[in-house]
Amino acid sequence: MQLFHGSTVVVGKPKFGTGNPHNDYGLGFYCTENLDLAKEWACRMPANGFANQYSIVSEGLSVLDLTESKWHILNWLAILLENRIFEISSPLAQEAREYMISTFLPSYKDKDIIVGYRADDSYFSFAKAFLNGTISLRSLSEAMRLGKLGQQYCIKSQKGFDSLTFEQAIPANGQEFFIRRSARDLRAREDYIKLLSAQSRAADDIYMIDILRQQWGNDDERLR
Repeated sequence: MQLFHGSTVVVGKPKFGTGNPHNDYGLGFYCTENLDLAKEWACRMPANGFANQYSIVSEGLSVLDLTESKWHILNWLAILLENRIFEISSPLAQEAREYMISTFLPSYKDKDIIVGYRADDSYFSFAKAFLNGTISLRSLSEAMRLGKLGQQYCIKSQKGFDSLTFEQAIPANGQEFFIRRSARDLRAREDYIKLLSAQSRAADDIYMIDILRQQWGNDDERLR
């Protein structure tokens, strides 16, 4: 498998145990299979960066793939809520966060690799809206497909880091890919507004308050 990591510098040897512990899946080394997306990640500002390319042999590694059918969006969201720092704006959101983590959080900290959605700023705002009860579960699921961010790979363990082989650092033009990154985020937000405007509130729509009141479990068939 070929993976790319966007950065302002060349990362020839990723170091286990370093980085931001408050990323989507906690401390780890975050990559994508999409070269252009890695270049966007490298250019958070209009300055040049690099898409660092690695090969990895996943045989023998434990992988939690949240895109598999046995998992659902609330499993992903529970991991996100445990790791990301954000302001709790209401009592409902506080109760929802605690319930999500206690009910839907899968075992993930002992995995070598986690595969799942990437929660850019716009996507995290969708998740917070669901937590605050302003959008339905259906709207959240559809919103996560906007912007075509694809999936990300989080290398979590020393064993996973040892399986990475650096191939090359591909330059990313800051002016070009900063604009692309900004445009992708804006497009996702605009599409999200269109999605909500086009949807009528269906009688069977589920909101966070429904999940709390009905004490949904992780194996509830309505999540499939």
